[in-house]
Amino acid sequence: MAAVVGIPAGGAQAADYKKNPFTLAYDGAITKNEPGKVNIHPVRYTLHGLEIAANVYTPANYDPAKSYPAVVVAHPNGGVKEQVAGLYAQRLAELGYVTIAADAAYQGASAGQPRNVDKPAYRIEDIHGMADFITRFSGVDGKRLGLLGLCGGGGYSLAAADTDKRFKAVATVSMFNSGRVRRNGYVDSQLGSIRDRLQQASAARAQEVAGGGVLYSGDAKLTDEQIARLPFELYRQGYAYYWKTHAHPNSTFRYTTSSLLDLMRFDATGQIELINQPLLMIAGSRADSLYMSEDAFAKASGTKDKELFKIEGATHIETYWVPRYVDAAIDKLAAFYTRTL
Repeated sequence: MAAVVGIPAGGAQAADYKKNPFTLAYDGAITKNEPGKVNIHPVRYTLHGLEIAANVYTPANYDPAKSYPAVVVAHPNGGVKEQVAGLYAQRLAELGYVTIAADAAYQGASAGQPRNVDKPAYRIEDIHGMADFITRFSGVDGKRLGLLGLCGGGGYSLAAADTDKRFKAVATVSMFNSGRVRRNGYVDSQLGSIRDRLQQASAARAQEVAGGGVLYSGDAKLTDEQIARLPFELYRQGYAYYWKTHAHPNSTFRYTTSSLLDLMRFDATGQIELINQPLLMIAGSRADSLYMSEDAFAKASGTKDKELFKIEGATHIETYWVPRYVDAAIDKLAAFYTRTL
């Protein structure tokens, strides 16, 4: 097989979602539920009138009469529960946790119109909603609830944990501060065009309410050559991950342009000093997104129990799927949740 743009040759490839009964798109994914093993339970629940699609993972030899710690897993921007969120949820279930990964409202297999709205308030509420559901799941000890946010889900998890003290321990992997990036550009590269982009977002909302149709951002179809010329490794590897190696039909980069009215005034670190829970932030040492984890970590002044752990050699997207980097993250998360939950 030829190397895919942005993905190293010889790396593990994902399972084909079309061949998985749960449409899971990661290597080592569950293909059937068996007694005595980690099992997956597709569930649906209602959050503010919208049906949310989620997967709950239960540990080997799960007994609903027993008591288990649980972890809520929030997916990246553009991602769905069948990709990296499912991988981390399954790996944590292998360690004895009941875990949940849900598609955000308006995204994936969850309900909501128009499609692919990406407002921070909705994403944060999705995390509260996962906590609502999993703490009522048979066998879960609601007093031992952890939170794990991946990429954009990491930024929203920080915001959720500011106020939701049901979460006793908070962790992120490759945290992405969606508000900062949508406002300032990636690596603060678009500071000069903030006002112009706000005008575009305002016009998009005006068009929506006038019945003129929904405009989307991040919806470009790029060739391999165009992807290779993208200025940031996160985007080059992200296209390869989401469009090629771990593609899923419910996953898309696009979001409503009018969402920028909310995104551009949001910052994942805005009230981060309210986090008083133990905090673990994991990021690749080579990730061009590392600056966001470092900034958030420095501002998290409300907890003395905090650590920024860098996975040596990993980029942002490689923490989603490269076995040795995922193993490193899981090992760190295992020690963290064992101690705090």
